Amino acid sequence: QVELAESGGGLVQAGGSLRLSCAASGRTFNIYTMAWFRQAPGKEREFVAAITAIGGRTYYADSVKARFSISRDNAKSTWDLQMNAMKSEDTAVYYCAGRSKPAPVDDFQQYDYWGQGTQVTVSS
Repeated sequence: QVELAESGGGLVQAGGSLRLSCAASGRTFNIYTMAWFRQAPGKEREFVAAITAIGGRTYYADSVKARFSISRDNAKSTWDLQMNAMKSEDTAVYYCAGRSKPAPVDDFQQYDYWGQGTQVTVSS
């Protein structure tokens, strides 16, 4: 079994920065792709960013490219999301997710493990 736990959410002003962290525990060797998704009220869960455990290849949604950066520490089984130049439309609950295949995809249904989510609110 794998458990994921996010930290680092909160309130930030537009244009500011925030860093989210995800810590995995349990059978973490099953995680080959690490990702972040978000869900705003009344909207579907959407892909934000992903990184492969081997090689560290990164993938981003167009809406966050050049503003957000995903990184991982395999030794600690953690991955982070650095969010810069934040906008009000970034307001959402952010979830970290893990996939047991080394193929990042933007479909949340393809991910096997999920955290409980952390609220990020950007004030304008």
